[in-house]
Amino acid sequence: MTDEYVAPDGSEHALPDGYQLSTDPARLDLVRIHAWLSTDAYWCIGRPRAKQDAAIAGSLNFGVYEEASGRQVAYARVVTDHATFAYLCDVYVDRSVRGKGIGVALAAGVRDHLAPYGMRRILLATGDAHGVYEKVGFTAIDNPRQWMVFGEQ
Repeated sequence: MTDEYVAPDGSEHALPDGYQLSTDPARLDLVRIHAWLSTDAYWCIGRPRAKQDAAIAGSLNFGVYEEASGRQVAYARVVTDHATFAYLCDVYVDRSVRGKGIGVALAAGVRDHLAPYGMRRILLATGDAHGVYEKVGFTAIDNPRQWMVFGEQ
């Protein structure tokens, strides 16, 4: 797989003009990602920087960037074995660019990037963005009772 992801031309969920999606870890703005997540993401308010950096280091990361400035405007992290399973988490779109379709395009980009691996499932949890993920094919779990969790719920 390459480090640069480009949505297929004419994709229903392509990024707006002027933005690009990348999996290149060198482009990630670690300070910005930590600020977003630790201060504005309900699922990880107060997450320490060292914990966030460790999570990033052990994951497949996606960034959305303004082409003109190179500034990162969105982030998503995937925990995966690159064969059978992936967990999409820490999805965040900067408040200044929300409403432009960047979140939907980011979710579609993650889905499309993982497609060649032929994974059985991509799992995610959301408290408030069901509509974003439904637009790119995610659905509620039919039988949530078969799933279990250890730790925080």
